[in-house]
Amino acid sequence: MSTSLHPPRPPHPEAEPHVLDNPAWASLTGPHAHLAERHGLAARYPADVAPFTALADPADPQAWADLAALVGPGVVTPVTGVATDPPDGWQRAGAVPGVQLVATALRSAPDPEAVRLRPQDVPEMLDLIARTRPGPFLPRTIALGSYLGLRRGGRLVAMAGERLHPPGWTEISAVCTDPDHRGQGLATRLVRAVAAGIRARGETPFLHAAASNTPAIRLYESLGFTLRRTPRFAVLRTPAEAGEADRGSRSGERA
Repeated sequence: MSTSLHPPRPPHPEAEPHVLDNPAWASLTGPHAHLAERHGLAARYPADVAPFTALADPADPQAWADLAALVGPGVVTPVTGVATDPPDGWQRAGAVPGVQLVATALRSAPDPEAVRLRPQDVPEMLDLIARTRPGPFLPRTIALGSYLGLRRGGRLVAMAGERLHPPGWTEISAVCTDPDHRGQGLATRLVRAVAAGIRARGETPFLHAAASNTPAIRLYESLGFTLRRTPRFAVLRTPAEAGEADRGSRSGERA
């Protein structure tokens, strides 16, 4: 693994939170607000768009109570932007160490062969995702942004697109290539092409990857992405009874 994967220096304790510290919340209350399902200080994407839920402030017990009310009792859900333990009543169902990288020296360029993928292409996209497993992609994930693909003989063999959209930033996601067409630079071409569209809007590309996916991380670093932080993607189970979250909130308010 590249030496640049060592955790970056922690920010100064008085530094203002960065929009990329909680990108799902920034997306759901910003450019993706039209897609958001929201309850108080918690929000999520529709189940067929993306699996992510988010809190306005993970340190606020009321935000956790609102998320429990939004998701429902005893439900397993990914929760983004969480660096601390959840309140009483919540259970950890898993966690995936990850990396967040930002484009600092990426050369972006449109690709004349890349085609814009549209809702009618979703069945092909889901088939490619199933064979390559780059990460979550659902029947309406295409609603999050622009997706580009490359075809061979009319068949979709590579794709990449846009996912989270905090103000001023756009995440590149679903980067994948059919196993029979790897080693041809197709993923690189698509990352550059998607980035060109992002920069045309005056925004900066960023992306996430599992820390264990070292080949992908090396590729992104070679293209000009730089490690910003090392988040853990938490998967949590909501309290079995809604009252547990409410009691946790009240307890936190008394503390």
